[in-house]
Amino acid sequence: MRWEDFRTSENVDDRRGDGPSGGGMLPGGRGGLGLGTIVVLGLVGWALGIDPRLLISGAEILSGGGGPAYEQQAPRPQQGKPSGPPQDQTGRFAAAVLGNTEDVWKVVLPQQLNVRYQEPRMVLFSGATRSACGAAQAAMGPFYCPLDRTVYIDLAFFQEMKQRFRAGGDFAYAYVLAHEVGHHVQNLLGVLDKVEGAKRSMSTAGRNALSVRVELMADCLAGVWANNSNQKYNSLEEGDVEQAMNAAAAIGDDRLQKQSQGFAIPDSFTHGTSAQRTRWFMTGLKSGKVQSCNTLSQDAQL
Repeated sequence: MRWEDFRTSENVDDRRGDGPSGGGMLPGGRGGLGLGTIVVLGLVGWALGIDPRLLISGAEILSGGGGPAYEQQAPRPQQGKPSGPPQDQTGRFAAAVLGNTEDVWKVVLPQQLNVRYQEPRMVLFSGATRSACGAAQAAMGPFYCPLDRTVYIDLAFFQEMKQRFRAGGDFAYAYVLAHEVGHHVQNLLGVLDKVEGAKRSMSTAGRNALSVRVELMADCLAGVWANNSNQKYNSLEEGDVEQAMNAAAAIGDDRLQKQSQGFAIPDSFTHGTSAQRTRWFMTGLKSGKVQSCNTLSQDAQL
């Protein structure tokens, strides 16, 4: 992926040097679980529909930490303007990918849907920080908070993708960031508000099924970004698409559940199967059109 040619976003808040870093320590300075363990527990909880904080809390107690990790105070986010572009390579990569999503969506969204694109922010953190949606921990993986229109990511997640899930590569990591930006596009289109309203009257299984549709739409929107970025910037190289497909498959609900417990529970899926995630990413990649990503339609074949 030719990311070195991308414009660097100015909407990056690098908090990795603020307060506890989480390098082998839980927020608040208590030892016990390493970052890798925390991330894996978070993914297991995510796949099983269990609050990951409960798994981390129990593991912390067993390891001698003495109490719930999520009760520790994380560093408070800095207020005001973003801190500016990071200087390390991984940070520069994330800022460059965000910049490219900005350049693509500010053209695509008005052209295709007559909607003005408003740029999100991205917070880089280590271990833990705070968001308008509550505490953010590395165990949660990358996420988008609609309340402050910000993508949160501990960049150690990329190493976990490479080492534990064998889903490494620049474009695989870019797909993860583009997926979260896809949630921002959904927010601008009013999709997230409508979904949250609909969930209030649904059963747990119904809410999970709706969450799957939202996540698959974000996968598709990541594909739309990749298509349009490649058309304008010739950004894709040989093997890039395979990297993204591998990443999408590696984090499918069915695969994660089978790895963690030996079997899958479809009613508990919240992100979609490996086949669904790869199919919807490719749908967006092939079409380059936002309209092709309407997974919320009752006629959509997931």
